[in-house]
Order: sequence, then structure tokens, then C-alpha cells
Amino acid sequence: MRLGLVGKPNVGKSTLFSALTLAKVDIANYPFCTIDPNIGVAFVPLRFDCPCKGLREKLEAEGKISPVSPDDPRGGSICTPRTGACKKFRRLVPCHLVDVAGLVPGASEGRGRGNAFLNDLSSCDALIQVVDSANTTDIEGNPKVPEPETAHHSMLEEIQFLSGEIESWITGLIADGWSRGIRKIQAEGAKGLTKYLVDKLSGIGVSLHLINQSLESANIDIHSPWDWSEKDISDLAANIQKTAFPIVIAANKSDLSVHQPWNKLPNQQQIFPIMADTELALRRADKSGFIDYLPENASFELIDKINLTSSQEKGIQEMNRLLNLHEGTGIISLLQYVIFDLLDQVVVFPVQDDNQWIDGDGKILPDAFIVKNGIQTKDFAYHIHTELGDGFIRGTDARSKRTIGAEHSLSNQDVVKIHAKN
Repeated sequence: MRLGLVGKPNVGKSTLFSALTLAKVDIANYPFCTIDPNIGVAFVPLRFDCPCKGLREKLEAEGKISPVSPDDPRGGSICTPRTGACKKFRRLVPCHLVDVAGLVPGASEGRGRGNAFLNDLSSCDALIQVVDSANTTDIEGNPKVPEPETAHHSMLEEIQFLSGEIESWITGLIADGWSRGIRKIQAEGAKGLTKYLVDKLSGIGVSLHLINQSLESANIDIHSPWDWSEKDISDLAANIQKTAFPIVIAANKSDLSVHQPWNKLPNQQQIFPIMADTELALRRADKSGFIDYLPENASFELIDKINLTSSQEKGIQEMNRLLNLHEGTGIISLLQYVIFDLLDQVVVFPVQDDNQWIDGDGKILPDAFIVKNGIQTKDFAYHIHTELGDGFIRGTDARSKRTIGAEHSLSNQDVVKIHAKN
């Protein structure tokens, strides 16, 4: 799972990236601060309790472990995550983030870093476009005097420019060599069209399945592509953009916005008001031990007031005010929506022992894989390891102990044992 953080320069992409990963990246108030894409890992809390909660309850009922003690630092969690963490049954799973340097109008024609920016997006499953909801920057990311009364216009301009650049980029890839390709398409028929498009677009991660989806939804005659106009090709590119590079809008600087300008936009895309600066400050305060903060919450607990300077204490009070006013920073809700709703992903837990829910080293529920909803058991085995897929025999639902076959569709929160040769 890889999500791209995109948008024009100076809207807070690197701040958001740093908050989500706590990586050390450049954060500055000028365009092209980020030149090469930063790649990091964010840990996203699941929307449900870790399965180790149910396992703990079972073990307690059987008298095999004692009830949770008040001083348990993990609040009862008994799993041992290989990546991420679990505390009070709040399981964190990893997600890769790509912070792409700021796009400017004309990127598809070579402006700024041009197509190099766009190519950075090709490995992403979805894009989070960070926009300036406070209207403090122009379309190229240069700081300006805030204009709150026209913020919804500037937001719409940003949104349209990004999708337009991606559409132009895809259009250019399809159109390059079109006159030569059309002769082969005429000779080969419908298969020739899909083959041509796969040859042109597979390098940016567009699969045959996505191309077929886009052809079906595009309002063009797919039986005679030799009669297509330039508009027909751009319409197909627009459909491919929506299918292959779905975009969710993060309305950053929402604490500085006036009159919630995102509510005035056409109801075409999901928009999440966020506060990247506040999120980063909260996570740094949490990491320093001053507060206890869970990013999905609208409050935090002050732990160390004694060692705070007066300016730090004032800053923490202001962050608390903003959290309460806006009911959180909005960032975790954004990530959860993209992964579990937009991309329709679920979380499946593989184990080697379906009785104790452990792996070969005795670790309880060490892995949590984000996979496509409905993934079949054998495909999930391949997702874990190629040899496990090659030697696949059957699976076992660890909760019900029911045998599941290769084509069984897995669901969210499934705990599964894969039986394989060798």
C-alpha cells in the first residue's frame, strides 16, 4: 500500500509527511523545498480492536492468564507486532507514503520538474492532494496575503489543476505514436486497442483491468478508435486518471480558514479539513514525553508540566484549544478513509498455529496485512510469500477452525492459517 502526497508547492505536504512519519524532512516556506520524493512509513490505527483482545478474553476465561493489571504498560494487549504496535488493543499497521515535490501548472509540458514529478506518482495506489484552504499562496505556491473570502475559488483551482495535469500527462502518453499504433489496432481489432494502451501505460502502473474499466466508463466508441478525436483521447485519459490515480482532498490549514470554504465546493470529491502543523507539533510533544496523544483523538493528556517553558505551555494550551474546536486534526480519519473506504482494503492476520494464534517463533499475531477486500486464500498466501503460494494446500479460519479453500474470499479481521507443502 503506497499513498502519494501531492499538490502545488508550499501547502504543507512535507509537514504532513513529517507528522505522519516523524521523519526528518525539509520544511520551508518556498516552492520546490522538496526536490526528490521522500518515502516513509506511516502507522495507521485500525478501526477495530486488535484480535488479541478476543484471544486474551478466551485465555482469561480458561484461567491461562491473569486479568489486565492497572499498571500494565500495554493496557492488556498481548500480541507481538513485527511492524507497528498495539496498546490497549489499538493496533497500528504500516502504510508507505510518498511526498512528491510540488507540482505547478504546465508540469505535463515540462514546467518545474515536469514529468519527473508525475512519474513519482506512478507507484501510488491513491493520491492525497493537499490544498491551501486558507488561501495564503498563489497557484504556483508563492506566499501571498491571505484572501479568505475567495478561498473556495482558489481551492477549486488547485483541485482542477492537479487532475488536469495528470490527464494531460496520460493523454500525451496515449497520443505519442497514435498514428502508427492505430494501424495495428485496425488489423487486430478490440484486442489491439487494449494491447496498445497497456504498452503505453503499464510503465505508470496502469493495468489491463484498469484500462478495461476506463474503456467501459468512457463515453466514446471503443469499436472504432481510428475515428477518435483529440477530445475522445483526453476523455479516456480523464477516466484512466479517476480509476488509476484516485484523488482525495486534504484541506490543510483549516484552523486558519474562514467560513469553511471546502463546504462551498462542488460535491464531487471527498474533502477532509486537516491541520498538519498542529499534528506535527502534537506528535513531537508526545515523542518528547510532555503529553500522551493518540492522533485520532480530539484531546490529549498533559504528562510533564514541570519541565515546560512558559512558551511551550502556551503552545500546548493553544493546540488543546484547536483540537477541541475542530474535533481533532482530521489526519487519521483521512488515511483510514483512503485505505479502507476509497481503496476498499481490509486487514487479515496470518498465523502458523490456529489454536494459539502464533507464528513459528511463538509470537502472537505478529503480522497484519492490508489487502484488497475479498482476496482469495491462495492469493493471500502468495501475498505473504511466493513459496507459501506455490505450495498451497488449504487454509484454516482460526476463529471457527473451518477449512477454507483456495478460492475462498477473505474478509476484514480474518485470522488465517495457511497449510502448504514443505
